[in-house]
Amino acid sequence: MNKNLLGTNFITQIGIIVNDIEKTSQAYADFFGVDKPEAMLTDTVEKAETEYNGKSSVARAKLAFFDMGSLQLELIEPDEHPSTWREFLDDQGEGVHHIAFQVEGMQEKVEGLNKAKMPLIQKGEYTGGRYAYIDTIKDLKVLIELLENDN
Repeated sequence: MNKNLLGTNFITQIGIIVNDIEKTSQAYADFFGVDKPEAMLTDTVEKAETEYNGKSSVARAKLAFFDMGSLQLELIEPDEHPSTWREFLDDQGEGVHHIAFQVEGMQEKVEGLNKAKMPLIQKGEYTGGRYAYIDTIKDLKVLIELLENDN
C-alpha cells in the first residue's frame, strides 16, 4: 500500500523569501554564473483567485526563477498584504519558505493532507495551473507547496 500523501517524492522547487528580489537575484546569478532572470509580478486577485487562511487576498509577490536542472529555485519578494509570504518575512526574515512538488489531483491531495492534520494555508491560480501551500511546519519544519499544471 502506498502511503505517500503526495503520490511523489520528487522535489521540483525550493522557494526562498527575500526582501529585495533584484539584489538577491543578481547575487544568485553571479554565484552560478548565469543571467539574472527577469522578475515578474503575480496576478491580481481577480485572475489568481488568491486565498489566504480561507479568505480572498489581494496579496501579490515579485517572483524570479532559476532553472537548475531538475530543480527550480524560486525567489519571492512579498508585497505588504497578508499572505504566507508576508507572514514568513515578518516572523522569520529571509530564508527557505517551501519545497514544492508537482502533483495531479490537487483537490484530493489537499483533502488528504488536511485529514493528516496538514491544512491548506494559501492557494491560487497562475497561467496554466494552480498552487497550494500546506502547513507542514510542525512535522516537516518547512511548508510544502503543491503545483498542478493543466495538460
